[in-house]
Order: sequence, then C-alpha cells, then structure tokens
Amino acid sequence: MKLLLIVGALNAALAVVMGAFGAHGLKARVDAAMLETWATASLYHFHHALALLLVGVLARQFSGSGFIAAGWTLFTGVLIFSGSLYLLVLTGQRWLGAITPIGGTAMIVGWLMLAWAVYRNA
Repeated sequence: MKLLLIVGALNAALAVVMGAFGAHGLKARVDAAMLETWATASLYHFHHALALLLVGVLARQFSGSGFIAAGWTLFTGVLIFSGSLYLLVLTGQRWLGAITPIGGTAMIVGWLMLAWAVYRNA
C-alpha cells in the first residue's frame, strides 16, 4: 500500500518532468505530430499517477488485495503505454507504436480491477 503511494507520487513528478521536456526540450527537434504523441503520453502518465495514489489510499482504507493488484496493473499500463510513446518520439522507431495498445489494455484492465475491488471490499 505504502509502495503504491510512493510509486504514484514519483510517477506524478516524472510525468510533470516529461511534460515539461516535451513542451520545451523537444519543440525544435520533432514535428507537431510527434509533440502531440509526447503530450498524450505525458497526459496519460499523469492521470494514471494520480490513479496510483487513489489506489494506494483505497488499499489502506479497505485493505483488499484487489486494490494492490489493480494498482500494479495500472502501473504496468503506464510503463508500456507512455513508455512506448516516449521512446517512439525519442528514437523515431515506429514499431514501438505497435506495443502501445498493450499498455492501454493494461490500463483498462487496471480500472476494471479497481471497480471490482471497490465492489467487493467497500
């Protein structure tokens, strides 16, 4: 539970760093479409960092293992979704876009797991 809170807070900080880097450091280096891809990655990254904080709080409140599983699934989704998009923009390797939906699917599954955990424990 505590670890999810720490991971959530660290991810929120990293999402802000990545957003700022995209807005300021990449502007002259990549085209508008790639900047939009970066912005999408950092937006989803930040939203899911907040979700990790929420899951950590809920896990403390209700102490169900389903919350912890949901949190790690959301985190895995962030790593794959946002991570693949960040790497796509930085490297230009278009094949990375093929794994992005795996991360999006993990995010969806994580949210569904969270709903189930709330239903079962709250």
